[in-house]
Amino acid sequence: MAGPGDGDRWVVLGRISGLYGVRGWVRVRSETDPREAIVEYSPWYLQRDGRWEEHRVEEGRRLGKGVVVRVAGCDDRDQAALLVGRPIAVRRSQFSPTGPGEWYWADLEGLEVRTTAGVALGRVRQLFETASNDVMVVRGERERLVPFIRDQVVKRVDLEAGVIEVDWDPEF
Repeated sequence: MAGPGDGDRWVVLGRISGLYGVRGWVRVRSETDPREAIVEYSPWYLQRDGRWEEHRVEEGRRLGKGVVVRVAGCDDRDQAALLVGRPIAVRRSQFSPTGPGEWYWADLEGLEVRTTAGVALGRVRQLFETASNDVMVVRGERERLVPFIRDQVVKRVDLEAGVIEVDWDPEF
């Protein structure tokens, strides 16, 4: 299967990380919050040889700190082994709509980050969570870690313009 159209894009939500049992179940490293929310997205698209292949999620659940899933057509350990290591993506259109002032991290990745004084810092490469707050990895002439703290650091997010405005010292 080829990629989605221009108005819809792939969003990687995790990876098949290993095998679970002998009946085709796989372990999943999920990047959703909560982890088990990855099971709610179906179909999944698993990457193989640079192409995304559609797979339907039959069932899944949280197991300890991870998630285990049974994918349609995967009925034994040998079939499941062929999926290990593959990234899991969904189409952006599969996400629930957001409310005013809400965004998915996937919507922020790639946006330009500028200071309130108009200095371009670069583009959001990724976001990650820490114990105290979320952090944007911003790549420009160098890489910066900018806390995603609304109102204090992040002053404005304009998805249509593709810009995040921050109160941040460009020397930091």
